[in-house]
Amino acid sequence: MTKIIIIASGKGGTGKTSLAAGLGAALAAREHQVLVIDGDSGLRNLDIVLGMSDRVVFSFADVASGMIPLMEAAARHPSLERLFLLTAPAEPLSSGSLTADGMRRLAEQAQDVGFDYILIDGPAGLAEEFHAFAAVASEAIVITCGGEGSLRGAERMARVLEDDGVPNVRLVVNRIRRRLIRRGAIGTVDDAMDATGLCLLGIVPEDEEVSVSAGKGVPIASEKARSAAHAYRNIARRLDGEDTPLMRL
Repeated sequence: MTKIIIIASGKGGTGKTSLAAGLGAALAAREHQVLVIDGDSGLRNLDIVLGMSDRVVFSFADVASGMIPLMEAAARHPSLERLFLLTAPAEPLSSGSLTADGMRRLAEQAQDVGFDYILIDGPAGLAEEFHAFAAVASEAIVITCGGEGSLRGAERMARVLEDDGVPNVRLVVNRIRRRLIRRGAIGTVDDAMDATGLCLLGIVPEDEEVSVSAGKGVPIASEKARSAAHAYRNIARRLDGEDTPLMRL
């Protein structure tokens, strides 16, 4: 059964796209067949982060509408043969053009061809198409950076996902900076859990290699115990059902 996970946040700049790319790469490295979908119509950039801008032609909207088969639209990553990208339209979608039924057709095709995971890099906030993505999601990840504004948005998004009937909504606290936590500039991981009412799926430390890798268009790779790459691998293990302890900050 294909796991369909929507990655959501209440506002932009929380690192959804970095998480989608890093987690997709980590799952593919674990020999899963993975489809990552850029859900941000008009503002797509997952293709840039993955170094696949020259490989994408068709979008998720083309597949959901029935115009293009999934495997004709999905682009294979140049170095990770189990990782595929389905990009977003270059322009914002018109109202009502993406439906839950269309996304269900897309998901059925993904299951038929053997994808183990679909990761949807959801639009920031509550774009209209968000609810179509939520309609097919079997899980959700809400991502926050721990600041007051980010936490407020994450709490709101958690309630929206619950209202949309998405089961198993969990939290990732991204870009954790110990120095700022100690100075009280941002909240702790416990504060984030309390604010959102969500169980914790993982924590990701601030890591400049995320930006470096995104600029180069290659998956982040690091063996450091406190790197973002290590955090993505830990989250992938938890999604696979492994009992993996949180990294020490």
